[in-house]
Amino acid sequence: MAARIDLGDFDVVVVGSGSAGSSAAIAASRSGARTLIIDRLPFIGGTSTGVLDTFYGFYTPGEVSRKIVGGIPDDVIAGLKKLGPVVERANTYGAGTGVTYNPEHLKVVWERLLVDAGVKVLLHSLLQEVTVSDGRVLSLTLATRSGLATVSGKNFIDASGDADLAYFANFSYERAGEISPAQTMTTTFRMINVDVKKRKSFTKDQLHAAMEQAVLDGYQLPRREGSDHITTVDNTMATVMTRVDSVRATTNSEIESVLDNPFFLSESEINGREQALEYARFLIDRVPGYENSALYGLSTFLGIRESRRVYGDYRVTREDVLTAQHFDDQIALCGAPIEDHHSGTGTNWAYIPNSGVVGIPLRALQVKDSINTLVVGRCFSATHDAHASIRSMAQCMAMGTAAGTVAAIASKNFKEIRGIDFNDIKKVLKTGGAILEMPN
Repeated sequence: MAARIDLGDFDVVVVGSGSAGSSAAIAASRSGARTLIIDRLPFIGGTSTGVLDTFYGFYTPGEVSRKIVGGIPDDVIAGLKKLGPVVERANTYGAGTGVTYNPEHLKVVWERLLVDAGVKVLLHSLLQEVTVSDGRVLSLTLATRSGLATVSGKNFIDASGDADLAYFANFSYERAGEISPAQTMTTTFRMINVDVKKRKSFTKDQLHAAMEQAVLDGYQLPRREGSDHITTVDNTMATVMTRVDSVRATTNSEIESVLDNPFFLSESEINGREQALEYARFLIDRVPGYENSALYGLSTFLGIRESRRVYGDYRVTREDVLTAQHFDDQIALCGAPIEDHHSGTGTNWAYIPNSGVVGIPLRALQVKDSINTLVVGRCFSATHDAHASIRSMAQCMAMGTAAGTVAAIASKNFKEIRGIDFNDIKKVLKTGGAILEMPN
């Protein structure tokens, strides 16, 4: 057996390069920490580049739209605008203005921001083991194309989306479907040669009615109220329509998550692509503007909304969201509604009253079982309902910025992540452009 490769020691090690992880690594490195970011994919961005093309969460919903996320996320948008158009558009379901971009451009933007900040980037690397002593993560073992490799660090950030670091470290987490119903998964796809003007003449209600009728006529459409939207490319539409269950009952009547069984995940990827072809057939056959269109581009992988959610020092709840709760240690804001893509044909929505916002407390990023690990992105500490609001990508970027900042301050000052004066954290975040209180 080949000897394990030693990749070195870092101040901050980030697992996962999605919106949350990339923002965390940029923030940590800008704050002076020697930072490594690791991802299993051959490109940066995770869901933001492999599945979707729109950032939600930058703005509050409602008649008066207020920008509630800034800092590193603004740098991302600025980088995108240098490479091509960026389109702000209303969400179909009133979830606030979305920022639509070219995901191929975003791959390069993330890379440029990371490299310019001095982050060491490691792609094609899959986490395999975590070495822990008394709640302190010491090192990670990775599967690389060169063999098994190890990396050590002072502080770690789990931005894997699926809480892979917490899982391998045996930190406590909630499996999707274990307490509350689990959100479904989606394979997105793009359609080219669409007559966009003609498509816009067909309302949301008409689209959903056409889906219902198509099912009666034999089309296999699990979700009956999916959406499509314009992109940064002329005559091209992107979709969020397919629906794949992320949990299922086993022969013993137990709940099995898509991450519990490698074959389940593989079958789900195949199922999602088959569904995409059926929805594309429906669009071409039944929706005005799509008559001469063609499917051109499936998401790189299945979009998973929730899988594992780590237990932190605090868990954000549904009540917190719907009462627009604020916290003494909040590091970001969220105005997005609870958007629950449950199993079945529809989706449940619950909006924060009066276009309010909920704060995201730092305690929800501090892994309860660890003294040097933070968690960000869709595996952060929240209940099923609260997670369905705060998982928007702008909030993931804001969480990442905060975690990277905390990890860097702790590393540079030889402190524990819980031993930093929050006023010091707040000062750095605000100086960097983060928005921590509701703007006027």
